[in-house]
Amino acid sequence: MFIRLKPISFFLSIFVLVLVLIPALVVLPYSSKAPQLLETKPKKMQQKSVEALSSALAVPVYRTAEEKVEKVPLEDYVKGVVASEMPADFEMEALKAQALTARTYIARMLANNKDVNLPGGAAVTDSILYQVYKSDDELKKLWGSDYKKKMQKITKAVAETRGDILTYEGQPIFASFFSTSNGYTENSEDYWGTKYPYLKSVKSPWDKNTPKFSQKQEIPLSEVERKLGVGIKENGTIGNVTNRTEGNRIASITIGSKTFTGKDIREKLGLRSSDFTLTKQGNKVIADTKGFGHGVGMSQYGANGMAKDGKNYKEIVKYYYKGVAITAYHPQEEQSTVKK
Repeated sequence: MFIRLKPISFFLSIFVLVLVLIPALVVLPYSSKAPQLLETKPKKMQQKSVEALSSALAVPVYRTAEEKVEKVPLEDYVKGVVASEMPADFEMEALKAQALTARTYIARMLANNKDVNLPGGAAVTDSILYQVYKSDDELKKLWGSDYKKKMQKITKAVAETRGDILTYEGQPIFASFFSTSNGYTENSEDYWGTKYPYLKSVKSPWDKNTPKFSQKQEIPLSEVERKLGVGIKENGTIGNVTNRTEGNRIASITIGSKTFTGKDIREKLGLRSSDFTLTKQGNKVIADTKGFGHGVGMSQYGANGMAKDGKNYKEIVKYYYKGVAITAYHPQEEQSTVKK
């Protein structure tokens, strides 16, 4: 049935239609893309913000030789650590893994800088007590004619992991590393007494047949007796190992009437590892060690072996650090201003 509208009713109907349809027509062509724009634009802006903040961040490093604090741009610091801590002729994926650990380590230290009691507000020193760091000038002197080739490789490894760190439950991990395992890494609590859920013992067979896997050290008998506070009379094997760790290092050993941890012996005698055998030969002691370093976290020679087997840096770090994630580093605003 056709109903004839009065003029006033007709114009009122047209006005209502205009009010309803025009906004819908304006929004409709863009509605399917709007969520993408809302998601994508802030992410790009956020990424630029993170990169800018990361670039502005400087690491206050206490230079032990000069006895002064030097403020080093974050990524330059990471390059200086990787170049100092891992041989440049290692596989690229191993170098990338080292870059991740170096950046993660300093991110954690910067976040807890108030707890560090170093001169001039430094977050770290350039020594083995933290991470070894060498400046560009120092590396030029160290490497000589090989500098350009080696630094290009280090720079590439750092650039390809730029801005990323290792986290556990959203926080930077304690990214400890060491040279060579005895075939296994060590639980953190078995060496330091502090348990980190991501620093668990794993097999590391790649370390065998590498230059630092097995070593012999000769120590004067008088020095061993003095440092350990024991008397050693008989030739042959010294001590009785009463317990071993999950990483097959010495947990406890009895020498005479005294009991030591493997860490005690290693540190007192300056041994390369807490997996050792001590043998008295006349007026000297021969220490046979397996591995080099504390054994907790990532083995550098193990990482290189994994890289040679075709593993990438993400697979390497996730093997040695259990349950971690690789995430973008978000330095806090106050850190970037304080550390500049």
